[in-house]
Amino acid sequence: MNFAYQLFKKMAFSMDAEKAHTLSLNLLAHYPHLLSFVQGELDSEVSKFELQVGRNRWKFPVGLAAGLDKNGEAIDFFSRIFFGAVEVGTVTPLAQAGNERPRLFRYIEEESLRNCMGFNNEGADVLFDNVMGANRNKRPLGINLGKNKLTPDKEAPRDYQKLYRKFAGLADYLVVNVSSPNTPGLRDLQKASELEEIFKALEDLRKEQDCPLYLKIAPDINTEDLPSIIEVVKKYKLEGLMATNTTIMPERGIGGVSGKLLYEKAHHVRSLCLDHLKETPEVEFIGIGGFSHFDQMWEYWKNGGRALQIYSAFIFQGPSLLKEIARELEIKMSYYGVSNFEDLLKEIQSP
Repeated sequence: MNFAYQLFKKMAFSMDAEKAHTLSLNLLAHYPHLLSFVQGELDSEVSKFELQVGRNRWKFPVGLAAGLDKNGEAIDFFSRIFFGAVEVGTVTPLAQAGNERPRLFRYIEEESLRNCMGFNNEGADVLFDNVMGANRNKRPLGINLGKNKLTPDKEAPRDYQKLYRKFAGLADYLVVNVSSPNTPGLRDLQKASELEEIFKALEDLRKEQDCPLYLKIAPDINTEDLPSIIEVVKKYKLEGLMATNTTIMPERGIGGVSGKLLYEKAHHVRSLCLDHLKETPEVEFIGIGGFSHFDQMWEYWKNGGRALQIYSAFIFQGPSLLKEIARELEIKMSYYGVSNFEDLLKEIQSP
């Protein structure tokens, strides 16, 4: 971890977690050039790390997960450092305040976070304007979509329709999020029958304006339901599946836990997803949840994974984690005698 981030982290971690988060985003939004230079931008020799993810070309196999930049304030910064793609949101059609504070908690020794934010965001119009004015630095931009808390579950498809219509022509990919534990009833929408209603409602819009569309699921699903969820993904020709969101740990309190405490549960669900998707290469898969060091990522790639995202590990370790991944990948490329990440995957995933 470099000195600049150590100093920043010491100051940030001396504050309330949400206050530090808000102030940090404001700083990154106003000084993206300076701060990305301090933290280290991806150098000109990036092509060796590129990865085709569905219809998008990621500059690096590790992207930023949704939740860190809900309103798309600091896209310019996050797309300047080593992230291969940047995902913003979760956004809801209407602005909402979220749950009462305090609602973001650190477990420093375990490099984990617990949030019960409740999809707090400034709404679709504000995010739209922020994205329109952002410099993406040639990185794919994803937008994570959620329903408003006051929207009844039976009317959830309408919220996703509104958001798809708003962002399909602007984003490089969209994500239907029905897996946050912080909106009452949201996870009930992960049932195959409820997912059918959402994606059926989006069919005509997708014909009018095609945009790669993913489904993001929770680590707490009944794994017996996974085959039926994947059947919905295939039936409606989604770009792919993303796993996982945060996990519920009642002994820690309400909300969703991310970081190292999530890893084992997320790893289990990801492994099941990869097994189910072996025969359907047309369905992309993006792994999320608990990744904190290279060895975990290397295992994911060896087991058939491709793109992945991080959030909590970035908070605790900073941009140096991304540079360390790049260094480790270069060592692996040299060992296997290949010159790029795509060929490295072929080597380690071949039967």
